[in-house]
Amino acid sequence: MSMEKREIVLKNGEVIHYLEQGEGKQVFLFIHGNFSSSLHYSPLLKRMPSDIKILTPDMRGFGDSTYYRRIGSLAELAEDMYLFLVAKHVKKASIVGWSLGGGVALELAASHPEIVEKMVLINSTTHRGYPVFKKDEKGQMLLGQVYESADEMAKDPVQVVPLLDAQKNKNFAVMNWVFDKTIYTVGKPDPEDNTLWIQESLKQRNLPDADWALANLNMSNQHNFYNAGTNAISKIKCPILHTWSKQDIVVPQYMVLENVKALEGLSKLVIYDNCGHSPLVDVPDQLTKDILDFLNA
Repeated sequence: MSMEKREIVLKNGEVIHYLEQGEGKQVFLFIHGNFSSSLHYSPLLKRMPSDIKILTPDMRGFGDSTYYRRIGSLAELAEDMYLFLVAKHVKKASIVGWSLGGGVALELAASHPEIVEKMVLINSTTHRGYPVFKKDEKGQMLLGQVYESADEMAKDPVQVVPLLDAQKNKNFAVMNWVFDKTIYTVGKPDPEDNTLWIQESLKQRNLPDADWALANLNMSNQHNFYNAGTNAISKIKCPILHTWSKQDIVVPQYMVLENVKALEGLSKLVIYDNCGHSPLVDVPDQLTKDILDFLNA
């Protein structure tokens, strides 16, 4: 299967690079996570039937897409995804979002409910944000102490600096180590895929901004240390499948359960036993089946 990226210019001037496969009335939009790109979805893409059109973009500042204007929120990335669907003449799509991509999917479903048919959130951040708090001199988290800006957050010695340095210096070994320790806590990708995906992760140019956007994400009506919340979660009307994995050390279970609770009546939860933060690597057959069963139900 060819993994050639195409490109399209959005109305806002950003150039989005993306993968496209399949033909059919059904359209799926796959939204990747932090430190990722469209190519991290290849295990799913390989397993998807050819009668479904699948669009898998690199978001602004990730992969090969441009980063002309800095983002301050996941809502801006969601608006990019909306403009991307418009540019591709898509009237309705089912959205799949992994990790940070789940937060983008939630914002998209809230701001443009008319375009989102169903949604799958793979080990997603909570709609109340993924916190980055200040650290003491020992590197311990100072709970509730927040950064004032993305540029200040860029100096966080634990959660940001090591990854930012790896991306700036194209340090494959460091990024590989980070993925091994945090994402691939159960299975490991085959070396060829791993090399490709780490190289894609090193292309990211918006890490402090993405982390800032994640910390500031708050679609609830309660304060999350960073802001008071927009209550945009109440605007989501589509059915949602949530996945979580018992060996996920990146997204704790409470985050996924917060999403399920906030979207009660619309939600179905699937939990994978022997699986880390990437069901794409650990249980790709099961994940594909669960997604297709849900989206075709």
